Amino acid sequence: MLLEFIAVIVAGVGGGGIGHLLRRLSARRLPEWLTPAGAAAAMLTMVIYLEYSWAPRYQAGLPDDIVVVSKNQHSSWFRPWTYVVPLTNRIIAVDNRIRQRNSRNPDLVLTGVILQERWALTMGFQSMFDCANARRADLTEGTRMGAGGLPENAEWYQIAEGDPFLAAACEGGAHGGHGPES
Repeated sequence: MLLEFIAVIVAGVGGGGIGHLLRRLSARRLPEWLTPAGAAAAMLTMVIYLEYSWAPRYQAGLPDDIVVVSKNQHSSWFRPWTYVVPLTNRIIAVDNRIRQRNSRNPDLVLTGVILQERWALTMGFQSMFDCANARRADLTEGTRMGAGGLPENAEWYQIAEGDPFLAAACEGGAHGGHGPES
């Protein structure tokens, strides 16, 4: 966040400097407001660039075994340009580096889920996917595993058959990362 703040300040100084230089080159025939307007325009442009580029930059830094399965996009009145191109504010990814198939029931896959939101700490947890029945259960500290390898006190969520979340966990995702088999 500090680096982005510094980038916006530097862009403002650069934009204001260009405006000031243009006034000087025109022998001060251009209006005085050109300098602060150039600074403001450069700062606004930098903020918009940083807002739109955070998700691709985050995704580019992920290892191959982490597959982005969902991006939440939204528009808001105080960012009118988001009505033209919605802004990504949240990413959900499946972490197949810790992927494990249940040896007693191969349709059950344990994998990690990563939730990343703009300006928020990364959250991660483990989920059990039932690939045969297209459902998912999030595991917590209180989750106990039964004899058949199913979590006993977990809440199951139904997932659509073609959902990329299910495909990334059950098939190992787009990059084919499978992790250790158990």
